Amino acid sequence: MPALAAEDVYALAPYAKTLGVAFDEITAAGVRATLAHDHSLSTVGGGLHGGALMGLADVSAAVCAALNGPVGAAPATVESTTHFLRPAHTSVVATARPLRVGRNTVIEVDVHDADGELCARVTQVVTAVRPKTS
Repeated sequence: MPALAAEDVYALAPYAKTLGVAFDEITAAGVRATLAHDHSLSTVGGGLHGGALMGLADVSAAVCAALNGPVGAAPATVESTTHFLRPAHTSVVATARPLRVGRNTVIEVDVHDADGELCARVTQVVTAVRPKTS
């Protein structure tokens, strides 16, 4: 798959921009994305809501899977497991990397806070959906 820029991702998956995901690195070997801590994304106690962390991880995994999948196919998450390890009271960085590339690609995403503490680990199985032909 050709290289992707953040603007390409936002055009293909507008939710990434709506959530506030910023991409620091987009390669087939790994995707690194940041989500700023914002009160509107927080939960009880002021930490980032688990849904915001999962959204960041899902977007990062999808981009990583797309870069490792067949050209012209769209990534579709078919399974996702999230382990929340600690609250995130700062901005967070997600690092997605492929564990297995194939018909179903397995992506692991680590989400760290600004202090480098691991806040969540997400493992996703992503399949490539090919567009229908007429």
